Amino acid sequence: MAAAAAVYPPLDQRPVKNTVLLFDVDDTLTKPRQLVTPQMLQLLSELRHKCAIGFVGGSNLVKQQEQLGGPVDVTSLFDFCFAENGLTAIRMGEVLASQSFITWIGEDRYKALAKWILHYIADLDIPIKRGTFIEFRNGMINVSPIGRNASTEERNEYQKYDLEHKIRETMVAKLKEAFPDYGLTYSIGGQISFDVFPTGWDKTYCLRHIEAEKGLSGVVYDKIHFFGDKAYEGGNDWEIYSDQRTIGHKVKNPDDTYAQLQELLKSFQ
Repeated sequence: MAAAAAVYPPLDQRPVKNTVLLFDVDDTLTKPRQLVTPQMLQLLSELRHKCAIGFVGGSNLVKQQEQLGGPVDVTSLFDFCFAENGLTAIRMGEVLASQSFITWIGEDRYKALAKWILHYIADLDIPIKRGTFIEFRNGMINVSPIGRNASTEERNEYQKYDLEHKIRETMVAKLKEAFPDYGLTYSIGGQISFDVFPTGWDKTYCLRHIEAEKGLSGVVYDKIHFFGDKAYEGGNDWEIYSDQRTIGHKVKNPDDTYAQLQELLKSFQ
């Protein structure tokens, strides 16, 4: 794979060195839970010769490796790899300090939250249910009414059902009512689930790592472009998309991302 074999200039020697491009994963760089295309990887490689690039997603690094790297180490394809909104962060292949959701919330409060969620899902009347309704991650939990074990076809069908019946939206509203003092944010993303994390631990969390680059390589990133599809209030791209530190680009799907990036690459020539 050409993208993996390429040698890139150091961050402080990129032609457009004060610019970094950050990407959501699902429905931005890839179709939901699908592999990235060779064409997208090639375009990202061309952009990386010009400026820094990184991804920021809610999933853990294992899932991002599956979608973006495949057989190639995903940390070799991006300068910045931000899993779980940047709570797990890798810069130029080096792991940075991380945060822990369970340490923050405490075992007793987490058990109360998990018990409520599982009871709620048990009582839900939806067409199908599979398994893994709560996925515990380092910096958050991911909640899926249908279960994360659903197949691609089942995910597609559930997404249509959810849009019509607002299953996730209603569940989030009920959670906010049940745990008003927990200091949690509930962020709907992807096709079948939503993330639950401490307020402030959304995708803007990764920006502290971008800003810290000044002390590492001397680069000040004053143009932080972010590309994401869930760039609306309640979507898991909204906070970083609308943050005053970023230049937000709303995309419809990977094809739209590709088209927008081609135009951006032309502007770098």
